[in-house]
Amino acid sequence: MFFENIDFSSLELPPAALKLRDEVRAFLRQEIAAGSFVPHLGHAEFDSAFTKKVAARGWIGLTWPKQYGGQERSYLERFVMTEEMLAVAAPCAAHWFGDRQTGPSLLRYGSDYLKDKYLPAITRGEMAFALGMSEPGSGSDLASVRTRAEPVDGGWRVTGQKVWTSWAHKADAFFVLCRTAPLTEDRHAGLSQLIVEIKNSSGVTVRPIRFMNGNHHFNEVFLDNVFVPDDHVVGEVGQGWKQITSELALERSGPERFMTTFPLLVELVRRLAKSDDARAQEMVGRLTARLWTLRRMSLAIALALDPSSGKQGSVDLATEAALVKDMGTFYEREIIDAARVLVTVEPTMDAADTFERYLAECIVSAPVSTIRGGTTQVLRTLIARRLLGSLK
Repeated sequence: MFFENIDFSSLELPPAALKLRDEVRAFLRQEIAAGSFVPHLGHAEFDSAFTKKVAARGWIGLTWPKQYGGQERSYLERFVMTEEMLAVAAPCAAHWFGDRQTGPSLLRYGSDYLKDKYLPAITRGEMAFALGMSEPGSGSDLASVRTRAEPVDGGWRVTGQKVWTSWAHKADAFFVLCRTAPLTEDRHAGLSQLIVEIKNSSGVTVRPIRFMNGNHHFNEVFLDNVFVPDDHVVGEVGQGWKQITSELALERSGPERFMTTFPLLVELVRRLAKSDDARAQEMVGRLTARLWTLRRMSLAIALALDPSSGKQGSVDLATEAALVKDMGTFYEREIIDAARVLVTVEPTMDAADTFERYLAECIVSAPVSTIRGGTTQVLRTLIARRLLGSLK
């Protein structure tokens, strides 16, 4: 039904991954001690200087071919690195999307020109990407996108609007899912992916969508007759649906779907270290057990996606990824609820106490988790279809 043919008892990290974990932990301890960044919860911060430090260690594009600046290391090694970054809320947004989705998509579907142009720049920490998928009135129903690209001499003219586009105000470019053919009964047909260079293209307007505290990383992006050259089409024209759905396992299955509030859980455990409250012990125990379960599910997908597993491309893990994302979304919010129930504080964004500040940041950003990576309703529809299909 789900996670078929996965032997969870065999999910052990190889020595190379354990060694990398130690290296990443040492690096992060050094950066935190030096005060190079202050951890903030709810979403990864955008810090180009930090990204360049990560790039200098070869940790961006870790699994990519060396000819593009990658290290040709395993998905499990990348999994470990991602965990460690999330565990201390490191500011990875300047390379997050390029590393997780843009790069793998280009490797799979991009032309040699696009690979040569963008992949080395991503691995050097010099090119930040965003993702232009969702639109107003569409949510996670990507087949309903209305942004259109009309063919013109030498390329395309793109007009439309994207929403919930994380860090578009700082990104250099983004993948845009759009219609390159008229809408038919088959809504999945006629969709294509184009790369729009935000900072270098005329007709691109980025407007912030702010949190309650005035901060923002979400944006609306307006595309007004933006020219995109033919050589910036990713893959084949009209194959955008196939291409973008292949990315969903990468977007929805990683540790970032259940570890965004993990540092708050750590601080909660510290607060309760000397408590003999049975209710607190039970709640923390349940949260810890669920974390371990989600991690094993996520690790299983990472193992299946690893080229060395021999399974890459042979199995569709989109539904399993949706399951991880949906369960992780509510798990993260349950950490917030537990912290509010078990510790009586007045959380503020500028609190000197780490627990109080983390709690305040998590409360403000809590609604984000049900939006990014696919809304809860759409994800559960995908899961239900798979479940009902298996019962026929």
